[in-house]
Amino acid sequence: MELKEKLISMKEAASLVSDGDRLAIGGCAIHAHPMAFLRELVRQKKKDLTVVGSLNGLDVDLLAGAGMLKKVETSYVGLERYGLAKNFRRGVEQGEFQMVDYSDYLAFNRFHASLEKLSFWPCSYLGGSDILAKNPDIKEFNCPLTGKKYYAVPPADPDVAIIHAAAADVYGNVLMPQKRLVPQGVDVLMARSCDKVIVTVERIVSNDLIRRHNDLCFIPKYRVTAVVHAPYGAHPCSMPQFYNVDEGHFQEYVDASSDKENFSKYLDTYVTGVEDQEEYLEKVGVKKLLSLDLPTFI
Repeated sequence: MELKEKLISMKEAASLVSDGDRLAIGGCAIHAHPMAFLRELVRQKKKDLTVVGSLNGLDVDLLAGAGMLKKVETSYVGLERYGLAKNFRRGVEQGEFQMVDYSDYLAFNRFHASLEKLSFWPCSYLGGSDILAKNPDIKEFNCPLTGKKYYAVPPADPDVAIIHAAAADVYGNVLMPQKRLVPQGVDVLMARSCDKVIVTVERIVSNDLIRRHNDLCFIPKYRVTAVVHAPYGAHPCSMPQFYNVDEGHFQEYVDASSDKENFSKYLDTYVTGVEDQEEYLEKVGVKKLLSLDLPTFI
């Protein structure tokens, strides 16, 4: 197979997302979200986006606060120990976008349905759940073999999957640790369930290194549309085996999201008021970033 370079700029990668797209955003709660990419989406003023996911957090809350959402289909949007995702909660309460609820397990399996090109995922355990009352997209049916009652759950079917990973070569071969945490496991599934996959990475490595560590290449080049070099691309979220959560910045974000006026000031300072990820990192400060670092597997 001919090697084709897929390394592009963050601005070019964000331009691959169209208004109205369904986005699968990698990461989990306050870990490993492609935050640098999402900040660029905000700068490019994308609109009417649908996020389909499982255990979302700062990713959805940022897009909600920037007024970019049409719908969210997931099991959870929150900031774990930092409390509620206030922009998200306010947006739902004020009817700015629609929230469609799924259980954690179902939200995950919807990507399995997309991976298998299925029109629905069968589920047997929703009887008595309010999810049935609140989600008209889930349909009841009887098993043609046993007659048992099941529920047909629609697939995730994202238009674009965006994940933040450890490393990749310029051809789109993505390295991940052999022992992966939940965020990284979800990321692999998302990348396999979508035809347009954008990967931002902490490091660009040689193809020779990829070949020497092919057992860590869980997302191969033929699955990837574009690669972007984005050091600290998950900040202020953690990136497993690279850096911890930025506690101070996270609290600053939470405080700013208390109302729309304060959050607009946050966006002016850290998102729309900076040119790119490099300028964002300068604003955060090198000393702060280095204090978050962890030993890495690469």
